[in-house]
Amino acid sequence: MNKKDLLIGFIIGIFTALLGSYLFISFFTKFDISTGFQTIRQQGYLGKVITIGTVLDLAVFGILLKRDKELMARGVVLAVIVLAISTLFI
Repeated sequence: MNKKDLLIGFIIGIFTALLGSYLFISFFTKFDISTGFQTIRQQGYLGKVITIGTVLDLAVFGILLKRDKELMARGVVLAVIVLAISTLFI
């Protein structure tokens, strides 16, 4: 059960970061989502946009802690760590 909660938290963290990146591109750029990702990737800013997208994980982390879902919150932190390391290689 513990590993399942950790995995669920990890998936929630990854999904939330992608959602945050999507919202950033939608609201703060003039591109649609597919053109935005391609353009940002070509300019070398994809890692930075993903990092900005992880800001939503902070809210998810707080909500999970408030609901006593500590292992899911750990999964969200793990997702942020994995995303931070992966942005070094993007």
